[in-house]
Amino acid sequence: MSEFRDLRNAVVRGDVVAALAAVRKALEDGDDPLHIVSEGISPAMTTVGRLFEEGDCYVPELLMSARATKEVFAVLRPRLAQTGTKPVARVVLGTVQGDMHDIGKNLVGALLEGGGFEVIDLGVDVPPERFVAAVRERQPKILGLSALLTTTMTGMKTTLEALRGAGVREGVKVMIGGAPVTGGYSQAIGADGYADNAASAVDLARRLIGAEPPQTAEG
Repeated sequence: MSEFRDLRNAVVRGDVVAALAAVRKALEDGDDPLHIVSEGISPAMTTVGRLFEEGDCYVPELLMSARATKEVFAVLRPRLAQTGTKPVARVVLGTVQGDMHDIGKNLVGALLEGGGFEVIDLGVDVPPERFVAAVRERQPKILGLSALLTTTMTGMKTTLEALRGAGVREGVKVMIGGAPVTGGYSQAIGADGYADNAASAVDLARRLIGAEPPQTAEG
């Protein structure tokens, strides 16, 4: 994977300019867009996630890497569409009704996209019926619910109840996260999984659909 070392290092550092230069050079050299994702971006984001979990980088660095990933995908997405490349899976994300916080959700979205997932972000303050509509219309494999406040996390339970009431709960895996959320709460409301940070959310998403994780970037 040495041919994408510059790209991987730029993403890990959160260097947008260097990451864009590296991905454009790779495309000019004729590299396949999917190969760039699988051998360049995905391993880099795996490295970032590991560093975050080990306490060797913090939220500001994670945000920088997420931004670099987002900018790189803005360049790659049209090329991927042209090749007919299919994502690992489709994920719908949203912060539940009454909650306007989106940093954690945005981090999860960027890391998931870096891992090859198609991400549909519904934004913040999303009512249960909008989640239901998105599941029906977009048919994601995973639905991710975020909340930062104890007063709004009950929206996760309400959303799951709405999914069951609409008859669409069985067709989608639901993962939840946010500062007040716990594994116990996840089990209590019948979610399929809980992640306590953005990096572990990507690992959880892969486990929920039985996908293999990318290799860790070296160098």
